[in-house]
Amino acid sequence: MSRAVELAQVWRGDILESIHYGHAVICNGEGEVVEAFGDPDLVMLPRSSCKMIQALPLLESGATLSESQVAFACASHSGGAIHTEMARDWLAELGLAEGDMRCGSHMPQDQPELHRLIRAGAEPCQLHNNCSGKHCGFLMLNQHLKGGSEYVELDHPVQKAAREAFEDVTGEVSTGYGIDGCSAPNFTTSLAGLGRAMGFFANAHHKGGVRAGAAARLTAAMTRHPVLVAGEGRACTDLMRAMDGRVAIKTGAEAVYVAILPEQGLGIALKVVDGTTRAAECAIAALLIRADVLSAEHPAVRRYWNAPIINCRGTTTGWVRPGAALA
Repeated sequence: MSRAVELAQVWRGDILESIHYGHAVICNGEGEVVEAFGDPDLVMLPRSSCKMIQALPLLESGATLSESQVAFACASHSGGAIHTEMARDWLAELGLAEGDMRCGSHMPQDQPELHRLIRAGAEPCQLHNNCSGKHCGFLMLNQHLKGGSEYVELDHPVQKAAREAFEDVTGEVSTGYGIDGCSAPNFTTSLAGLGRAMGFFANAHHKGGVRAGAAARLTAAMTRHPVLVAGEGRACTDLMRAMDGRVAIKTGAEAVYVAILPEQGLGIALKVVDGTTRAAECAIAALLIRADVLSAEHPAVRRYWNAPIINCRGTTTGWVRPGAALA
C-alpha cells in the first residue's frame, strides 16, 4: 500500500501551518490508471461523489426526465429556492409529496433560504436536504420497479439496481457499505475503481448501449446546469462554470472529489485522508489545471487554488495551496 501524499498545504504568512494528505488517480476509458498520487488501491466510500452512478438505473428505466431533472438527480445542493422548487415540482409530477421521501431534513446551506426560515420561525423539510434530487430520482425509479415505500433499504429493488450499476462501472465487487447522511446505502470501492467509473463516464459519448447513453446524458446535464448540482458560491458550480461546460465535477462528504473530462477521455478521483473540504477543493482545482481544462487565471479559481485566508478584519493572512504532489 502506497503512502498518502501531500495534496494541499495551509500557509500562514511564510510559515507552513498544516498539511493535508491524500490519494488521487487519473483513469482512461479502458479502466487503466494512467497516473496515481498515493495509493490507487485505497478502499473508500465515495459518498455523494457517485450520485451520477446511482442515477444510471433511473435513466436506463426509460423514465421521461427533463435535462434539469437529470442534473438535479446528481446534486448535493444548497437547499435554495431553485432546489426546493425543483424537488417539489418533481414529486408533484410523480403524484407524491415530501412525506414520501426518506432522506430526512437539515437546515439549508443557501443563505437567503436559511434567513427566510429563521425569520418565519419555520423548520426545514426534506426538500431542503442536499440529497433531495437523488431521492426524487429514487422515487421515480421505484415507480417503474414497483417496489415498496422504504426505497433506501439495502435489499430494496432501487438499491439493488444502484449497486449493480456501481459495481459495473467501477469494475469491482463492493466489499462493504455505509449508510449515508441521507439514509441510502453507500458502497465501498477502491479509489482506482471510482476513477475507472469516471473514465467510463468521460468516454460514454463514444460508446453504444443503454448504460453509456445514460452516462453521457448525466455528464451533459451536470455541465449545463451547474447551479442545480450544487449552488451559488459552491466549488462544483463555480469550477464547472469556469470550465465552460467542458468538465463535470462532483464533491462527496469527507473530502472526496471526482471529475469527468470528456474531451480528454479521462476520469479523476481523489480522497483527502482527514476529510477536509478545503483541501479536496484545492486538490481538484490543481488536478484540473494540470489537465489544462481549468485556467489558473480565472477569478473563480482563486477561491480554491492558492485561495487566500482572510481574517476578521479583511487582512489576508495566508493561503491554501496545492501540496507537493500537485505543485
